[in-house]
Amino acid sequence: QVQLVESGGGLVQDGGSLKISCAASGRTDNNYPMGWFRQAPGKERDVVAAISPSNGNTYYTNSVKGRFTISRDSAKNTLYLQMNSLQPEDTAVYYCAARATGSYYYYYTAPREYDYWGQGTSVTVSS
Repeated sequence: QVQLVESGGGLVQDGGSLKISCAASGRTDNNYPMGWFRQAPGKERDVVAAISPSNGNTYYTNSVKGRFTISRDSAKNTLYLQMNSLQPEDTAVYYCAARATGSYYYYYTAPREYDYWGQGTSVTVSS
């Protein structure tokens, strides 16, 4: 069992930056795939970025490439999402997710592929 707690969301102006975090607990190892998803009002939950257990392989949805960076600090058991050049279209609730098992070198991008979810942190970008 893995517990996930997101933090760091808030209100930011168009073009600004924000870094959100996800603290994981419940397992002594960090060998599981993780990802960031977001859900805007009235829309489905979609992947933003994902990372393999090796931390060497990452995925970004097209709309955030070059602006967002996913990273993991294994010592702190924490997942991060650095968001730069934020746009109003990035406004959503951001969720951290973890998969119980998976390839050490692979990431996963579909919500149904993940087993554990955080409660979400809200990010609002004002124009």
